[in-house]
Amino acid sequence: METLKFNSTIKCTGCLATVTPYLDETAGANNWEVDLTNPNKVLTVKTDGVTAEDITKAVESAGYSVESIN
Repeated sequence: METLKFNSTIKCTGCLATVTPYLDETAGANNWEVDLTNPNKVLTVKTDGVTAEDITKAVESAGYSVESIN
């Protein structure tokens, strides 16, 4: 299983609630988390075949953006 990391614009629990359905569908529930205490709001995704592009599209569909830091 690969781990992808992104800086994100997901800044609060409300943002998390918005993006959750998109990331759950793409990466699977419990396969991702956002560190809201980190200034860069790092999104970490454990993937099995999901690409960084897939995650980026999912987050953008929810109205947020990410930048890969792998």
